[in-house]
Amino acid sequence: MNIFKQIYKKIKKYNKIVIARHIGADPDALGSTLGLKEVILSTFPNKEVYVVGVPAARHRYIGVLDKFTEDMYENSLLIVLDTPDLKRIDGVDPTKFEYKIKIDHHPFIEKYADIELIDDTSSSASQLVMELVKKTRLKINKSGAEKLYIGLVGDTNRFLYHYTTSKTFELVAYIIKKTGIDFTNLYEDMYLRSIHDLKFQSYIINNLIITENGFGYIKIDQDILDKYEIDAATASNMVNNLTFIEGMYSWATFVYDKANENIRGSIRSRGPIINTVASRYNGGGHIYAAGVRVSDFDIVDELVNELDEVCLEYKKEKNI
Repeated sequence: MNIFKQIYKKIKKYNKIVIARHIGADPDALGSTLGLKEVILSTFPNKEVYVVGVPAARHRYIGVLDKFTEDMYENSLLIVLDTPDLKRIDGVDPTKFEYKIKIDHHPFIEKYADIELIDDTSSSASQLVMELVKKTRLKINKSGAEKLYIGLVGDTNRFLYHYTTSKTFELVAYIIKKTGIDFTNLYEDMYLRSIHDLKFQSYIINNLIITENGFGYIKIDQDILDKYEIDAATASNMVNNLTFIEGMYSWATFVYDKANENIRGSIRSRGPIINTVASRYNGGGHIYAAGVRVSDFDIVDELVNELDEVCLEYKKEKNI
């Protein structure tokens, strides 16, 4: 039995299913989990299905999360999406569930589930859920398709990144044909920005430091967040607005996260391999898109030096 059918069999078996994802939720984490909930309920309307974790105000348009209660552990199936390691699972203790499934597109870090669907060639966790639907008897409704589309678009940055493949387009075409979603209207919620966001984006551009080796970065403390009325998650996501700056090969935002009392680092690249560095700083991710959590800005300075060195090595390798 292939892994997709194994997952379907477990979903069919359990009447109570809890769906979780990583801390610091982004559109893919939310789209894949909320989309999977819609898929399960479309197929099995009488099941109890809950999506848990800390809400992300910036992405509330994707859907409403469920409040976790202790009784959700009892006789339950846990499905964790978009999360390669235990320490980054948000909102639940995985050890308390009867059975666990992981669905993830990050490089493998550790095994924590009974069934693990891992494909680091997939563009997103949302793409993997689309594939799960296509390869099993699971059904998908319009609302579920919209959530999965948003998640996939979020992680591919509108199909710009290298891990967008022919399979990505095939699965997107499949759900559009299956449900008839008006995907063009989904972009407004995704990319509508407040004036505070735009002013903050200007602050980032005006204060971005770009090293001689082509590493760009900015450190953002609580005073700056308060001044521009921006939360840590929104500030971190601004890293995706810096993609096409000439002479900059890797870049990062380092933002103080008051809720977790640490620094949230979001790192991107147009060539240098960055996830190996991130893994040494309580983080990880893809070769060109990674994240870290560190305790203070002094450690950020160490990380900046390492990433700057990676850019230097990349320039030497490419004779830039």
